[in-house]
Amino acid sequence: MSITFSPSGVGSVGVQNPELATSFRRAQWRMLFAAMFCYLFFYTGRQTFGFAIPGIQAEFGVTKEALGWASAALLWCYAVGQAINGNLGDKFGGRRVMSAGAILSFIMNWATSLSTGIVSLTAFWGINGYFQSMGWAPGSRLLSNWWGRHERGTVYGLYTFAAGLASVLSFVTSLVVVGYFQLDWRWIFRIPVVLLLLGGIAFYLIAREKPEDMGFASPHDEADDVAASEAAVSADEGSLARYKAVLSNWRLLVAGVAIGFQNAARYGLLVWVPVHFLGSNWAKAGAASVIDPRWISIALPVGMAVGAFSNGWVSDKVFGSRRYLAIVLYMALAAVTSLCMYAIPTSDVVLGMAVLFLCGFFTYGPQSSFWALCPDLVGHKRAGTATGVMNFFAYLFAGLGEPMIGHFMDKHNQTSLVFLVVAVCATSSAVVAAFIRR
Repeated sequence: MSITFSPSGVGSVGVQNPELATSFRRAQWRMLFAAMFCYLFFYTGRQTFGFAIPGIQAEFGVTKEALGWASAALLWCYAVGQAINGNLGDKFGGRRVMSAGAILSFIMNWATSLSTGIVSLTAFWGINGYFQSMGWAPGSRLLSNWWGRHERGTVYGLYTFAAGLASVLSFVTSLVVVGYFQLDWRWIFRIPVVLLLLGGIAFYLIAREKPEDMGFASPHDEADDVAASEAAVSADEGSLARYKAVLSNWRLLVAGVAIGFQNAARYGLLVWVPVHFLGSNWAKAGAASVIDPRWISIALPVGMAVGAFSNGWVSDKVFGSRRYLAIVLYMALAAVTSLCMYAIPTSDVVLGMAVLFLCGFFTYGPQSSFWALCPDLVGHKRAGTATGVMNFFAYLFAGLGEPMIGHFMDKHNQTSLVFLVVAVCATSSAVVAAFIRR
């Protein structure tokens, strides 16, 4: 796969001064890598919960459904926070908001580790969800300031690739804590998030909000950006006006429903696949295998990371920035691979890893196209608000799925049911996304 970038991202600086254009290009990449580096550690603060579930159940004596509600608390607080913090990213700048979120989430993870019961755990984990929501949309706003429309698919693909790698990192660090250090569940919320603290500090020191802050011209050609109205957007546009403009865009709302189903499928996998692979069935099946069953789950976030980058590239280069086509294709394939995962016998460890990789690849991949849609549809000046609104839908739906999956597992004592739920959600996402048509 070759990666090429059009000159459109350079902006007017390339015409005026070649040396300045080169400096600007380097600055663009520095901002992208700074955002990727910071978000690489964000999931160590919220995607470790599945690995803590067995220990929490043993200590507090609660059901999987109750823990599903605890997970939902984080997701719903995250959803509300997205609707708020995306706008704050537009207002105060992504650099400040994203860095603050990393530091505050580090603190709340430690608070969660000190929980004395399911009530305090749910409360702390929910508050952590709000602080976690200060990362993605503000970071997206910063990137939309630095990159033009024709490169967004690939740029957001790389940004989402970092998020996918963050899932890998959260899975690996959690497995190290419980598998090799043999520490109890509380340390899952203490050790991995040290990386998040460092990432937040580094991002604040390295990143700059927009090209103008470093003496460069904007890379945006207003005639080529969303609409002529983008040029008329005031730099000091109020929050109410931003929300009104974003919420009046029906395609963005359709995309919000589509990503809601997609994210319900994604979090169904992220939260409950570790429970599935840490369960007795897979453990017994892998007893004679050279692969520790606990590590089979790593195939999921690895697939997600690769899928995220590939989908952004496909939407730009194959479908000519028609994001909905890339979304529909991947979500349809996600449904197929999820059904295959449900049908795979627990004795086939190698096939399980391969199909789980593909399941993660297709389920998470469309996220890069969804986020590129935000500035595509409403313009880069409102990208933070649009990203926050879309992510509100994403986590509202994801939160609804968690207790439902936990209830099914409690009732039927069958962890593989998660793959059936994922297949249904993926199919629903594909159907709704077909109506975006941009």
